[in-house]
Amino acid sequence: MGAFDMLRIANSSLGMHQTWLDALAHNIANANTVTATDQDAFQEQLVVARALPEGGVEVSGIEAGDPAGIMAYAPDHPLADADGYVRTPAMDMSVQMTSLVQAQRGFQASVQVTKTAQDTYAAALQIGQR
Repeated sequence: MGAFDMLRIANSSLGMHQTWLDALAHNIANANTVTATDQDAFQEQLVVARALPEGGVEVSGIEAGDPAGIMAYAPDHPLADADGYVRTPAMDMSVQMTSLVQAQRGFQASVQVTKTAQDTYAAALQIGQR
């Protein structure tokens, strides 16, 4: 492993975790989105990551959740159909919040690795200047 591989790997992790955090924020912001029954429900964004052979990680894609959603009885809602139903997202808020904690911790760990590597390289430069 080369001298800057640690920074490259940590940087790839930062990018993946940032994408994951962005997708989770989008999902949580739309958790209460209601649509008419003749339309697709809000589809959660699911980040798909893959390990790189040379180390690190990348986002290989973003998949969409179930467009069918969940039919909810809300006869007073302005988008309700003749039977009183609306379509809500088919996602579990507890799963979104748990994923949010995981993504935040992964991002924080990558930041710490980057900071430690920078400090190590700075110390090595200081030694070389003496």
